[in-house]
Amino acid sequence: MAFIFRRQALVLTSALIACVSLGVSAQTSYPTQAIKIIVPFTPGTGMDTIARVVAPRLSERLGQSVVVQNQPGASGNIGAEAVAKSTADGHTVLMGANTMLMASQMYKNAAFDPVKDFAPVSMAAYGSLMLVANPKTGIKSLPDLVKQAQARPGGISFGSPGVGTPHHMAMELFKLESNTFMLHVPYRGSAGYTQDLLGGELNVGFLPVHVAQGFVKNGRLNALAVGSPKRHPVAPEVPTFEEVGVKGVDVDLWYGFFVPSKTPAAVVTKLNTEMAAILRQTDVKDILGKAGMDASASTPAELTSIVAKDYPRWGKVIRSKQISAD
Repeated sequence: MAFIFRRQALVLTSALIACVSLGVSAQTSYPTQAIKIIVPFTPGTGMDTIARVVAPRLSERLGQSVVVQNQPGASGNIGAEAVAKSTADGHTVLMGANTMLMASQMYKNAAFDPVKDFAPVSMAAYGSLMLVANPKTGIKSLPDLVKQAQARPGGISFGSPGVGTPHHMAMELFKLESNTFMLHVPYRGSAGYTQDLLGGELNVGFLPVHVAQGFVKNGRLNALAVGSPKRHPVAPEVPTFEEVGVKGVDVDLWYGFFVPSKTPAAVVTKLNTEMAAILRQTDVKDILGKAGMDASASTPAELTSIVAKDYPRWGKVIRSKQISAD
C-alpha cells in the first residue's frame, strides 16, 4: 500500500514539474516564429492605426517579425473568428475593440464568443464620443434634446456611419436611458454622415471628440455631452451625460489586444509586459493622440473585467431595440 502511495505521489510530482516546465519554457522560448496581429477592419481605421504603431516596436522587443493583417467583414466578426480558431500559442493576436461585443450579438451566425473564446492581453487605447446637434434645431443642451424628443417622438433624426457602429449603439443606449425615441438614419461610412449632420439634414449624432470639437469651436455644431465618465481634456467645457442628469451612458470606445482563450498564461504575461511598455512611450502616445485616441495599457484582469461588464450591457441594448445586422 505504501508503495502505491509513493508511486502516486511520484506521478503527481512529475506532472507538477512538467506543468511548471511548460510554463517556464513558454515564457523563455516565446516567440518562436513571426507574430500576426489580425485587424478585423480595413486599413486606416483606429484599430489599424494602433496595430501598425505597436507592431514594429513589438518586433524589436521580442526579436521576431510582427506583421499586421487586415481581415475585414461582418462588422469585425470574420477577423475575430479567425483569431478565436487559431493555434493558442500567442503567435496570432487580435486587435480588438468593444465593437466585437456588439457585432457578435447582432449577427445570429457569429461563430465565436467574445467572452469565452479570448484571453485579454491588454487595453491599448480609448476614444471618446461627443453628442452634438446642428444649430438649426435650436438644441443647445442635453435637456433641450430630451425635451424635444419626448414632445415629438420620431421627430428628431440622428445618423450614424452604419447599423451597429459605436455611433449608432451609443445613441440607442442614450435613447434607452432617457426614455426617448428618435429616427435612425444609417449611412455607409463617416463621410456622408458627417456632411449631412453639418448641413442640417440630420438633427443630432455622435462624433469622435477630436472631430466634433473642431466643428463646435467654429459654430457649425452644438456640443451636448461627452460619453466618457469624466470630461475630456480636448473639450473640458463639455459636460458628461451624468452631469446633466442621464446616467449609464458611458460610451467610450476602447481598443485592446486579445489571444485565443487557451494561450499559456506565461505567454499572455509576456505580451502584456511588452505591450504595456510600448504604450507608455511618449512617441506612441503622441501618434495615437493625433489620431484621436488616448493610449492606455491595462493588466489582463482589468481588460477581462471591462469585457465582462460591457458584453451584457450592449446585449441588453441590442435585444431591447431588436437590432440585427444579418
